[in-house]
Formats: sequence, structure tokens, C-alpha cells
Amino acid sequence: MTPGRHTPDPREARTPAEFLALLQALKDRSGLTYRELSALAETRGEVLPRSTVANMLARPTLPREELLTVFVRACGVAPGELAGWLEVRRELAGRGPYASADPRDGDAADEDPAEGDAADEDPAEAGAARPDPAGADRAGADPSADRPAAAEPSDASGTTGAAGPGLSWPVAPAAPSGAPSRPRSQTPSRIRRAVVAAVAVTGLVLAGFSVVALLRDGRTGPAGLPHRTTAPATTIPETSGAAPTAPAAGGVRIRVMGTDLCLAERRGTRTGQIHQVPCAEARVPLYSLAAVGAGRWRIVSDHPDFGPGCSGIPSGGRIPDAAYEDSECGDSSRIETFALEPYGPGGTVRGYRIVPVGSGTPGSCVTVVGDREAAWARLAQAPCAPDAAGQLFSFDRRGPA
Repeated sequence: MTPGRHTPDPREARTPAEFLALLQALKDRSGLTYRELSALAETRGEVLPRSTVANMLARPTLPREELLTVFVRACGVAPGELAGWLEVRRELAGRGPYASADPRDGDAADEDPAEGDAADEDPAEAGAARPDPAGADRAGADPSADRPAAAEPSDASGTTGAAGPGLSWPVAPAAPSGAPSRPRSQTPSRIRRAVVAAVAVTGLVLAGFSVVALLRDGRTGPAGLPHRTTAPATTIPETSGAAPTAPAAGGVRIRVMGTDLCLAERRGTRTGQIHQVPCAEARVPLYSLAAVGAGRWRIVSDHPDFGPGCSGIPSGGRIPDAAYEDSECGDSSRIETFALEPYGPGGTVRGYRIVPVGSGTPGSCVTVVGDREAAWARLAQAPCAPDAAGQLFSFDRRGPA
């Protein structure tokens, strides 16, 4: 825990709301983000999904004893102090005037059936297909492969917090439970329509192969015009020689200058650590920029498993080599606002530095650390170098997914 701050005493709680406020104070004192708490619990063989923690702290009902135990241990509470938290929790749950109106609220009712462990679990870890947070069953497919671009935040501050509005993707409306089934007499008609559709699709596929063959042979199209062989306008340059693109609000792919590497996370982990990976593989999460005024920006992330979030530096940037990571927006312990400063001699911009605003370690820049030419090298806060090595980025426009 962060030294020099008062350790919350659960015996000060007289109501469930006060007890939850002390749990929030315990998290704040630990200096850990939701993802860090989840990762720390995982190293001990325990399960603490970050969405479950966010829900627990946002609700007025008492958490389950099992959840409380894992949470306070992850926050650094000593084994001898754990019993005190559990004792106060049991006492509050048994008080008539102060307990929840629903007797189940002290146990299972504090967790939304649509969230909790299942909502925060990667389908690859569960070994079975899971519904995604928007409610559409993707049958175990990688949601990042064909996911639409992240919606722009409705306000100037970007996406705000785990409890804020999430992204929802269009799904087919479900039929009412009492709707009558289709008459049997229409079945042959459906089959005929399906056959016609299949023939049409086959024709389109054969036509596509013909077009590809013509392109490969270098033949011309109608009226003698050459076929278009260049990439569409939405293609993002993925070459180390490409010029930097200035930051602008909207969907972006953040490219490391002088390389064919872009920023991304390793899917299947909960740490939120950001790495540099080949741009063609940088699909998780999708990034966008949101202006917050006075030349300041918030880098918004849209993760297929964890939903909306923000890139940032934990613990207020007080740790010199703190990780550059994605997590929930609105955590007061993180630096989530950046200055995207152009860099280059003689007015020629070679790239843009990502500078944490208000960092506890002044003069720091987001930096590729370790082997800067290797894929999966991580990013962290480090002193801004005179030559800006490993500290220059391009904010290439991200076209429609």
C-alpha cells in the first residue's frame, strides 16, 4: 500500500453504504487499478474480475464474503485484519434497519447476472463460447477481427468509467415468446428461395474469381481503362518510411515511427499492458483520440472483452518506469490526459511524443522500453530523451473496420 496514508478501519462503518465507502478508500490507498487488482489476485490462484470489483464499489449492497475476502487481500490487507472486515460485514448484514431490503443483496444480488466473472472472462480461458458484453453470441470468434470502429465519446472528456455507457452493436431483434410459429405450408417456399439465393451467391463468387484472374493477367477493364490495383483510401500506411500523421479526434492506429509496429494489448491477459506489435496484428483494442481542451488529449480504447477504457499511467506517474496501460476511464489514481507534442529539427515534424500531463515524474514521455526493434516490447513512462528514441508516434487514421 501507499505509505503515509491512514488505513481504513471497517469498524467505522455503521451502514452498508459506509462500508462500501471504506472499501473504495482501501482501493485508493493501495494505488492499484482494477486490472492490477485482478492480475494480483490471479497470481495467487484467485479470481477477481475487474468488472465485478467496479460493480461492487458502485452499489449500495454488501458484497459476498468470498468476493470481499479476495478484494481486501488484493488491496494488501494483512491476514490478521481480514477477520475484522468479515466480522463487520456479517454484523451489517444482520442489522434490520441498516441491511438491504432484499435479504439476498448481501450475497448474490450484488452481482449483475450479465456481468461479474462471466462478463470478464475471455472465451479462450473458459473453453467455450461466451456472449459478448453487448449480448450478441459470437460463438468463440475473435471479436476484434471484424469489430466496427469505436463510437466517439459524447462529451469532451471521452468515455467515462466502467459504469458509463458502453458500446452496443446491432443485433437482430428477438421474436416475442408468444409469437406463433411459421405455417408448415411455407416451408417449400423457403427452400426454393434458399436454393435461388445459393445459386446467386455461387454466380457472384465465380464472377469474383474472373475479376481476380483479369487483374493478375494485367488486362484492362471496360472501355480500355486499367483495373484499379491500388489500395482503397481507408488503408493505413504500414511502412517504416511513412510520414507521421498529426493527432485528430476520431479512430486512430498509433504507429511507432521508423517501424512497422503499432500499439496493442496481448489478448487473454488482464494487465492492460500496452506493447508494440506488427501493425497488421494490432487489432485489440481499437484506439481513438478525444480532445479534452487546451491541446490535451485522452486516448480512448475499445477492448472486445473489457469494453471501453482509457490509456494511462498508474499511481499518478510517481513511479519513474510505470507501465503505459489500458484500464477503466475515470480512475483518479491514474494519469489519463496527455499532450501530443510534435518533435523534429528545423520545423520538420518527425513524430509526436505522448507526454503524461501532471505526472508525478516530470519530464517523462511514453517510451518503448527493452528491444525497440522487437515485437511485443512493452511501453512505459521514461525520461524524455534528447533524440526522442522510442518516443515518437504517428496517429494514422483508422478507416472503417
